[in-house]
Amino acid sequence: MNNSWISDLAGADLLVDKIYVGGRQGNASDDPLPHLLGVSNQGGFRYLGHRDKPRLVVLTSSFSEPDWPDDLDRQTGIFTYFGDNRTAGEDLHKTKRFGNLILRDSFERRHGARELWPAIPPVFVFAHLKNRWRDVQFLGLAVPGAEGLTSNDDLVAVWRQRQSRRFQNYRAKFTILDAGRISGRWLGDIKQGDPMSDNCPDAWKTWIQMGVYQPLKAPRVLEHRKKDEQLPPKEDRPIIEAIRAYFKDDEVRFERCAAKIAELMLPRIASLDVTRPSRDGGRDGIGKYQLGDGPSAVLVDFALEAKCYGWNSSVGVEDLSRLISRLRHRQFGVLVTTSTVGDQAYKEIKDDQHPIIIICAADIVRVLKSAGISTTAELASWLGAF
Repeated sequence: MNNSWISDLAGADLLVDKIYVGGRQGNASDDPLPHLLGVSNQGGFRYLGHRDKPRLVVLTSSFSEPDWPDDLDRQTGIFTYFGDNRTAGEDLHKTKRFGNLILRDSFERRHGARELWPAIPPVFVFAHLKNRWRDVQFLGLAVPGAEGLTSNDDLVAVWRQRQSRRFQNYRAKFTILDAGRISGRWLGDIKQGDPMSDNCPDAWKTWIQMGVYQPLKAPRVLEHRKKDEQLPPKEDRPIIEAIRAYFKDDEVRFERCAAKIAELMLPRIASLDVTRPSRDGGRDGIGKYQLGDGPSAVLVDFALEAKCYGWNSSVGVEDLSRLISRLRHRQFGVLVTTSTVGDQAYKEIKDDQHPIIIICAADIVRVLKSAGISTTAELASWLGAF
């Protein structure tokens, strides 16, 4: 492969989900991002300009690190990114690439006076591709925060543990803006210190001037998830297998675990009580979910069903009918399973518009990772409470 790829990148537009091909020498010089955006050729967190006021920021992720479960919700446009303090014994902000300092400053400006907003750098998000050399996929133009999130929610210092040593890192929430094409001319303007030029995307200008988020949302065309979408990657399946093994002799105890998983996934659950087996009325738990805040909040009743099934035992129509038949007017249901929901059952839920939230094996792994539980050893400690 010759070096024509370098000239192809210079001044190129950025298109959402397009793959940008780098070199094939097998070293850092293959990285396409320096030629696209003028940043360095290494690191998950890169910037152009001075760290106190960078002109642009590039965030890259493989989305495969268990301790740092970066995530892009394409349906809502919310991107979750973990900062660059990944070494025990280091201060939260004293990182080699100053990533956490830049995160802190950007979010502080976002929640500060309006005249501070133009100093927030545009953030360009890329994904590393498995087995594709240093090629990257552009995921979008991001800005700190999201609609409805306060300064207590969008940038949070979370604790992690490595080799029995604790340390903090940032978990940041960004919004991917509705800007499917980023002009190469605008990228050139940014490098020259003029991010508000006539070439900037409308969604960026609206956010900088008014603080209004216009997220890039991509609703699912297929309403129900297929089996492979409900299962975690093979490397994460020991987590689910450990849960099943822990409760194999007393699956009733799994109901308490399922209730906690539901609370992790749905943090606005106000109360959730696991019912006694002989008096559950077909429900493993009953609870209340809070809509709104303060005196205007409304509590909505819901019912919980827990199924500690193996890989080859999907939740079927009969299992779900049991839950659906016991939902009262204005109630919704939550199903937690260590397996999957069968295709016919899942399709019927969607077609008949039953208010059922499905938390399957893949969801359980994702929720536990977000809570800092990414290994079987960490899981064993967590399961000890049930």
